[in-house]
Amino acid sequence: MPRPALFLDRDGVVIDDTHYIGAIEQVKWIPGAAAAVRKANEAGLPVVVVSNQSGVARGLFAESDVETIHEHIREHFLAEAGATFDRFYYCPHHEIEGSERYRILCECRKPKPGMLLRAARELDLDLSASWMVGDRLGDVQAGLAAGCRVILVRTGYGKNVELPEGSPAMVCADLTEAVNTILARSSTPRG
Repeated sequence: MPRPALFLDRDGVVIDDTHYIGAIEQVKWIPGAAAAVRKANEAGLPVVVVSNQSGVARGLFAESDVETIHEHIREHFLAEAGATFDRFYYCPHHEIEGSERYRILCECRKPKPGMLLRAARELDLDLSASWMVGDRLGDVQAGLAAGCRVILVRTGYGKNVELPEGSPAMVCADLTEAVNTILARSSTPRG
């Protein structure tokens, strides 16, 4: 039976967005993020990271570097708070920049919902009961396109993002507040 999930953007939500992160040395932790992920784990929510990584297309780092960083994040969150991730998805493409191999108009690059749709298929997730938390308008748009409820956090680029008037997205200070909000609403009907 499909279950709800917590989708998280990576840079600006889980770790600081220090611009094209391609090495472990560039990873800086957002305070409270690991404990927030653990809280979602304890509530039984699968936690899935969905991240645009156009630095691959631009030749700034390789896909193996992205995977190394994801393993580093996984190990740190487990060690710091006993927090776990169910899956990491990333889009290495860019539609107009970078090497020909990665320069494509794909369905996985946010604001398109491809990564969320793939996760739903592979992990048997109920998108209509799931949440997308991000710090950019593209994260909000991807979550809405997938049928999720969405939260914009004011960490990372979220400090300067203005939502369009009438947007159904909620706004929270950070991942900790977002997870608390999600868990408080988990037993209430959508809407």
